[in-house]
Amino acid sequence: MATQASAAIDFEKNSGVIPVIAQDYRSHRVLMLAYMNREAFEETVATRRACYFSRSRKRLWRKGEESGNFQIVHEIRIDCDQDAVLLMVEQAGDGAACHEGYESDYFRVLDGDGWRVADKRLVDPANYGPNYGHHKKSEA
Repeated sequence: MATQASAAIDFEKNSGVIPVIAQDYRSHRVLMLAYMNREAFEETVATRRACYFSRSRKRLWRKGEESGNFQIVHEIRIDCDQDAVLLMVEQAGDGAACHEGYESDYFRVLDGDGWRVADKRLVDPANYGPNYGHHKKSEA
């Protein structure tokens, strides 16, 4: 089934990866934007756990592999151009989708000409240990 579903997606448009929005399936809050290649998409379909492709590390990134904050996939949608995916997910673990410990990557709000943190941090990322891959600013 995964291979048939992935055949409909235009992975070649952006050099083999597509943007993916992860959205909380209950609240509908956007949690994060990441990328998938065909292999990550097929693993996500097969396991019902979000698997992405890290463009900076050039490898599959199984959400939660270091932090325990994995995503259970409830629904997968494709856009009209068949080159972007929406995952409706249940955020497990500490409830933090963001590597900085927030529920959502979108925790800053424009306030005048600067950015203000508008959400409460759920967990200190240092709690995930010294090998946690996002202590330095990196591209997902």
